[in-house]
Amino acid sequence: MKQSTIAAIATPAGEGGIGIVRISGPQAIRVADKVFSSASGKRLEQTKGYCALFGHVSFEEKTIDEAVALVFRAPRSYTGEDVVELSVHGGRYVQKQVLRAVLAAGATFAQGGEFTKRAFLNGKIDLSQAEAVAAIISASGEQALRAAVSAKSGKISECIESIKNSVLAAAASVAAYSDYPDEDEEFSGINTLSDRLSAAVCELDTLIKDYDNGRVIREGINTAIIGTPNVGKSTLMNYLSGHERSIVTEIAGTTRDTIEETVLLGDIKLNLCDTAGIRDTGDTVEKIGVDRAKQRIKTAELILAVFDASRELDPDDIKILESADPARTIVVLNKTDIKNLVTASDFDRFPLTVVSISAKNGKGGNEIKKAIENLININTISSEGVYLVSERQRECAVKAKRDLQEALDILQDGMTIDAVGTCIDDALATLMELTGQRVTVEVTDEVFKNFCVGK
Repeated sequence: MKQSTIAAIATPAGEGGIGIVRISGPQAIRVADKVFSSASGKRLEQTKGYCALFGHVSFEEKTIDEAVALVFRAPRSYTGEDVVELSVHGGRYVQKQVLRAVLAAGATFAQGGEFTKRAFLNGKIDLSQAEAVAAIISASGEQALRAAVSAKSGKISECIESIKNSVLAAAASVAAYSDYPDEDEEFSGINTLSDRLSAAVCELDTLIKDYDNGRVIREGINTAIIGTPNVGKSTLMNYLSGHERSIVTEIAGTTRDTIEETVLLGDIKLNLCDTAGIRDTGDTVEKIGVDRAKQRIKTAELILAVFDASRELDPDDIKILESADPARTIVVLNKTDIKNLVTASDFDRFPLTVVSISAKNGKGGNEIKKAIENLININTISSEGVYLVSERQRECAVKAKRDLQEALDILQDGMTIDAVGTCIDDALATLMELTGQRVTVEVTDEVFKNFCVGK
């Protein structure tokens, strides 16, 4: 990898004001010099790092576009290698032509995430920071962005390093005793060893428990909109999403399948799913939709159960209320803009949060937002906290905690210190895998395989 020079378009597909073709590797500057000519006549190989030249890019003696060439010299670059970024006008055809010229000049096409992968392999970032880069790119709200930036700055690495140092101290005491045992005395540092292991287990446990909070910030809340037919589920879906996402008619059973949309309600990202009206039906197609709605209820993290304020609650409504989980259900009393036959007080016998709205008139969105914030305790989730940013990191934390807990159990059972040391060593290896200090090629490839090309 270090012998090759790679290139890719680093800006998103489509038209824009600017497009960037990124080149990285030992021949990056030489390759760029073959396609770029500065207006001053100065070559890029004569340019210091963090300097830019204006000129044009040519291919087969034909000018493609005006360009600005920005030079970064190793090791002070994103990848740790020589890097040149050619900024041209943002037309997709223009960018492709520039990339074609660069590839013809000796670069090879970069794979997804290969620039960030090189940054990791060259020691510019660790593996947890690399995963935070992907989280920054996919961030859809302020909280998600701040949490990802915090991880990219090294907060996870610092936390894991602190835990690792404590575990290393424990391993050192075990190793010292194993190398120079006193046959007449038992291991004297058992209390200190136990305290260190217990503290590490506690810290890892906190990281694991907080993972779900970080996931809520990063990925959003899987939310199902449920209810009987014609209560306004699709109208609520359209209101929250800001456009006509679901078909709305007066005909019961219009929605026969799940319809999905991601919306941002303040700082809360909701992965909405509009479901078929729940009722007993002889229609084969509608029944499939009802079954899918019931399945969504089982897997949803948040349920918006919609009821029609203009008609009395029927047996199907009561079934929904009686089976609702108070920890993840909000009752949305809709159609409050017309004559009400049902009010919020009619739900007092059910331990559920109730919000009164008129989705058709666009009233009540702020109340829904507040109810969701209270239900998920959004105020207790700090974007400045330390959150593991991937399932891989969580699995490493779980495994390290399990190994350390096993070491504690062995210690308390009075078994040999060597057995304790083996468990501690396993935990250390896993902690180093989390940050990438000790990681296999397979794990590294898995981390970067979902990155976009050009990053």
